[in-house]
Amino acid sequence: MTLIVRSESPNPDRSTVWLEGRLDAATYAAFDEALRDVIPLLDNGGTLVVDLSGLEYISSAGLRSLAQLRKQLHDRDGRTLLLNPQPQVKKVFDIVKAVPVAEVFASVGELDQYLDHMQRQMTAPGG
Repeated sequence: MTLIVRSESPNPDRSTVWLEGRLDAATYAAFDEALRDVIPLLDNGGTLVVDLSGLEYISSAGLRSLAQLRKQLHDRDGRTLLLNPQPQVKKVFDIVKAVPVAEVFASVGELDQYLDHMQRQMTAPGG
């Protein structure tokens, strides 16, 4: 099976990438290449949301790509947030502790609630 990567960058503060299929040794290079086009669209300090609802499988090569992506965004004072992982993909994250639990969200509502909370902290007096 292949990997389909779609992206949307409505503003320079937040972009979303949707993955469908498998992120493994055969597809990680296509993922990395697609993200090379998306990352420059984000301002420093921006957020990249990676929707995993269509991702059926992830291998160590896929984990490595996600780790590199997180590092690239971190180096630009940004963050990478993972959304809607299927149970088998979440289990891989749990097993290898590849992604901090605070960066994986079960739904768009949960993600938006988190982002709202983070923004309120930044705009609150003393925040």
